[in-house]
Amino acid sequence: MSEPAIPIGVPQRTNPVSVLAQGASAVRNALFPMIAIFFGSGSRGYSVMLALGIGVLVIAVGTLRSYIRWRRLTYTVGQEDIRVESGVLSRAARSVPYDRIQDVSLEQALIPRLFGLVEVRFETGAGGKDELKLAFLRESEGEALRELVRAQKDGAGIAVPEASGAGEASGDGVATLEAASEVLFAMPPKRLVTFGLFEFSLAVFAVLAGLAQYADTFAGIELWDPDLWMEWLAGPGDWIAHLGPMAQVISAIAGLVTLFVVGSVTGLVRTVLRDWGFVLERTAKGFRRRRGLLTRTDVVMPAHRVQALEIGTRMIRRRFGWHGLKFVSLAQDAGGASHDVAPFAKLGELAPIVTAAGFAMPPDDLDWQRSSKSYRNAGMWIDAIIPSLLGLVLLGIALLTDSDTLGGRWWVALIPFAIGMFLALRQFFLWRYARNAIDDRQLYRRSGWLAPSTAIANRVKLQSVEIAQGPLARLRGYATLHLGLAGGSFVIAGLPLDRAQQLRAAILDSISATDFSELT
Repeated sequence: MSEPAIPIGVPQRTNPVSVLAQGASAVRNALFPMIAIFFGSGSRGYSVMLALGIGVLVIAVGTLRSYIRWRRLTYTVGQEDIRVESGVLSRAARSVPYDRIQDVSLEQALIPRLFGLVEVRFETGAGGKDELKLAFLRESEGEALRELVRAQKDGAGIAVPEASGAGEASGDGVATLEAASEVLFAMPPKRLVTFGLFEFSLAVFAVLAGLAQYADTFAGIELWDPDLWMEWLAGPGDWIAHLGPMAQVISAIAGLVTLFVVGSVTGLVRTVLRDWGFVLERTAKGFRRRRGLLTRTDVVMPAHRVQALEIGTRMIRRRFGWHGLKFVSLAQDAGGASHDVAPFAKLGELAPIVTAAGFAMPPDDLDWQRSSKSYRNAGMWIDAIIPSLLGLVLLGIALLTDSDTLGGRWWVALIPFAIGMFLALRQFFLWRYARNAIDDRQLYRRSGWLAPSTAIANRVKLQSVEIAQGPLARLRGYATLHLGLAGGSFVIAGLPLDRAQQLRAAILDSISATDFSELT
């Protein structure tokens, strides 16, 4: 019989190849010093050799640091916890009990993926501030470690799969997860491209603005000098001005089209990189989601750890019937509290996922109720009053003084009034589309006007109920309901006080009537 894949109680190092994977990142760190030396060197004859020398030195130092850190880092899989010891000059030992680990995810950036390595992340539900990770292990080792932690949390004790036979090349953990897996949702390339076309983004301009900060150093150009831009645009500007009004309109339209194309292409590229190969499966261990082109992530979410759901859409895609589904979980997903499980789907495709998570879609006969009208009116006044006060000040200056304070444009004082009116109307429409409902099992909250979303929480999984009232709320008779939800928040604002008390009583009855020792 072969030995277990992961020895228990024996200090282990991460995979030696991780030194090369981490050292490869030193190449990226060396690029900027090499460019700076090349353009900043006074002697062009030696600039290439000097830049290459600096690059080799930075890469060598980075690789040496990676090797020393690898030698000084060990992890131990124990009966009750996972212990990690690290540090070169000063040692640090950290122990995380199994019952504190909310989830274990595997992540593969591009370079580790080329070496067949994964980064194992132990998520403790502390908002990213108390997470533990091991970089890097072989894929089979990462899968086996994830299975071990899950078995320990489920009360099955330490039961590590043995590495025997050629059929286990991908790890027993993979076989365990894939043996009884059922694909709930997937995005083929055609769906992914459609999704990307709706993900309009201008992030590329932010990148270009960041690169422009170094233009003065590398090219001797002060991009933020207005005189420089006036000089550059003087020629084309005069040329366009002589073409006539129709040509100017065509030029403006061409600029907008270019902006739209750049934003669409940027959104498409970001979506493909993030969600390539997106697949959500239901396995014996829970929901398994895999996605990513350059950085591949593999997350398993136990169904009983799904605390709430969020079904959302956006202004344009809702016209075509596209929605997204997120799980609010105890673990984190890329720094957020929600896991994208179906980011671009029809409502009919979301229903099986919602059912598999132990929830239900909102029924057609649900009794939806709005917030208090007093809350709506107070919000409209608050949104409108500050711009209106500014407008009154500007109007007073324009009418009561002989100075040319506003440059003769007294109508400028009307702009803040228009802004205040717009904000008040916006608050009115937000109130019209903000509703809440409750049934025997779930609590519902709808919000959003142009981009509506629906949040669904299980009454039993809510941990606390709080009614909050400020001075204005007490005066006007409305309240805000704060519901304790592990891994997220659930707030219903502006409820009539009697409605808030009714919801609190119903939720507390559900919690008190549940024997949590029988829940799995």
